[in-house]
Amino acid sequence: MQSIWSGDAALTPRPSLAGDIQADAAVIGAGLAGCLTAWYLQKEGLSVAVLEADRIGSGQTRGTTAKITSQHGLIYDRLIAQLGQEGAALYARANQEAVEQYEKLIAEENIDCAFRRLPAYLYTAVSPEAVRREWSAAVQLGLPARLTAKTSLPFPVAEALRFDRQAQFHPLKFLRAVAKDLTVYENTPVFRAEGHVLLTDRGTVRADKVIFACHYPFVNFPGLFFARLHQERSYVLALENAQDLDGMYYGVDPGGLSFRMAGDRLLLGGGAHRTGENAAGGRYARLRRAARSWWPGCREAAAWSAQDCIPLDGVPFIGPFAASRPDWYAATGFQKWGMTTAMVAAHILTDAVLGRKNPYASLFTPRRFRLRASLGTLWEDGRITAKSLLKSAFGPARDSAADLPAGHGGIVESGGRKVGLYRDEAGGDHPVRPRCPHLGCELAWDPDEKTWDCPCHGSRFDPDGRLLSGPAQEDIGLE
Repeated sequence: MQSIWSGDAALTPRPSLAGDIQADAAVIGAGLAGCLTAWYLQKEGLSVAVLEADRIGSGQTRGTTAKITSQHGLIYDRLIAQLGQEGAALYARANQEAVEQYEKLIAEENIDCAFRRLPAYLYTAVSPEAVRREWSAAVQLGLPARLTAKTSLPFPVAEALRFDRQAQFHPLKFLRAVAKDLTVYENTPVFRAEGHVLLTDRGTVRADKVIFACHYPFVNFPGLFFARLHQERSYVLALENAQDLDGMYYGVDPGGLSFRMAGDRLLLGGGAHRTGENAAGGRYARLRRAARSWWPGCREAAAWSAQDCIPLDGVPFIGPFAASRPDWYAATGFQKWGMTTAMVAAHILTDAVLGRKNPYASLFTPRRFRLRASLGTLWEDGRITAKSLLKSAFGPARDSAADLPAGHGGIVESGGRKVGLYRDEAGGDHPVRPRCPHLGCELAWDPDEKTWDCPCHGSRFDPDGRLLSGPAQEDIGLE
């Protein structure tokens, strides 16, 4: 399923790598974070090569709802408790500055990308206490926040927190402009990094600096990102004949929904869950029921999903990859705020590559480990990984091949071993290995997306076992 952004912003195809090259910097990943970083580095006079496994913007940039805000859910009250006033203020300033930096860049480069300044709201329909605490924290940190009971939502709210002068845009139109003069090699997946050399099946890239902007770093050691990130999915409908809203909305109640306008279409989002934990499905169906109840005459123009990397302590990882790799850098763990954080990352990484001091580098550094802030998520991630590994090694098949209906997938036994089996609508069988090649966790079938997903680290594969997204780097077809 394609997003509305894909449908009306064609990006010129780029060639694949053809042989060995050298550059001052190599960026892995041609999404917004990678291309913005490459753009700023190139402006500083560096030669930059961007390597993309698929097409420019084909990953999370294509799936975003494209809000540019310093309002990131119920975050600032928690950050003050975990990091103190100073640490929380750094996070707030970095993201509010990113909103301004987008406006500045778009104006200077005359980029036509439907950029609009709008208020962003957090809302609750249940209890106002958490929203009021977030308001108090935001005001302490100097953010443009105020409480209100007035919204343009189609239902009453108990409380809403409004951040003024936030923004939204068309991400692929912006990316198209930023990438126009960049050297990007499409369909060139990097399968190994060895010091200053990146290896692909189409040649090698030797670079003084290497930047991992590929959503989830595929190198396990050093860095240990697999132990510090998990991934979550969420879903979006684009609706015509719904209603016009005065801004962007994000629900903080369990199961809360998000809203924003995109031209004359309303984007309705929600249904978030950990990747690999959607056995029952029905995420799109829930959004469609909500849409019909509020706007009976609306029409669905598009439906798609997105995936987000969630860090243990709730702060993205941006900066030097690891002490043992002084010329490697990473940008990951953007949570659900990748458009804003892409700009934050581009500035931190540009300064790091050029040896300049950045006021936010210490907050976002990947070399940190904040035990108190990470403990709860660390325990839950460890539990899920251990459970999936035990299932993979010792668990029985969960479904019977004979009972698997058309259009469904499941783990079955075949020839004395477990097999992942999808039975298509015509009754044809598509068997795959049900273990993730990344670290061996047992995969789970997602009935909404018709994919095999890893609950440990979020790798995804199509019904025939072809890799859709990492950190895995290989397919899962049967030998």
